[in-house]
Amino acid sequence: MLIERAYAHLPDGEGFDRGEWPWSVPCVRQLLDDGGLRFSAPVTFLVGENGSGKSTLVEGLAEGFGLDSYGGAAGYRYATEREKSALGERIRFDATRDGRRMIRAPRSRRRGFFLRAETALEALRREQAGKGLSVVVDEVSHGEGFLAAFRDKFHGPGLYIMDEPEAALSFASCLQLVGLMHQLGRSGAQIVCATHSPLLTAVPGAEIVEVGDHGMRTVEWKDLAIVDHWRRYLDDPHTYLRHIID
Repeated sequence: MLIERAYAHLPDGEGFDRGEWPWSVPCVRQLLDDGGLRFSAPVTFLVGENGSGKSTLVEGLAEGFGLDSYGGAAGYRYATEREKSALGERIRFDATRDGRRMIRAPRSRRRGFFLRAETALEALRREQAGKGLSVVVDEVSHGEGFLAAFRDKFHGPGLYIMDEPEAALSFASCLQLVGLMHQLGRSGAQIVCATHSPLLTAVPGAEIVEVGDHGMRTVEWKDLAIVDHWRRYLDDPHTYLRHIID
């Protein structure tokens, strides 16, 4: 592992309005008030409803590590020169020895990747232009492009951050990603993934953090609301559909 804790730091004398975004988001506020987000396993999932703050968290973590918030590999800036987000500017890490060495290194020597579903295609095109991918992303499906990024860019010790990677993946492809995450975690890498997928969150030994109005809390896979809902829906879709379809 590289990172043991992530938290938000406000310089002395810098005020902020708790009612303004992103500090109004409970999970972000917890980075200030409650010791931050601690990591106890190489693979960590952030799970919660839309609007709970998962994407805000992973983007801030990526920026804090020096990854482009647009997405892509460490060591490069793909988008126009954008300012860091309010959270990304203030993210700090308690890191392991290997993590400290990587964080203090020049940007070009950091290892990692940030894959976010909504900007992934353009980021992968830029990776391809730099001869960083084994496929031509415009000649394969969206999901195949994702898998190529996982195969080609997710290897060795580094920080790999993902925001809903399941968006383009079939069931079988999600299983391939589960295998890759498990292998990466055992090789010294660290993964933080925001997801709605009960399939991905079943990675053996992964830590699952539920994000919501309560802030953040660690939960077991079997206790996740998404697991319960999917199980009940697949068992009998009508129990849900009768409430929304006449």
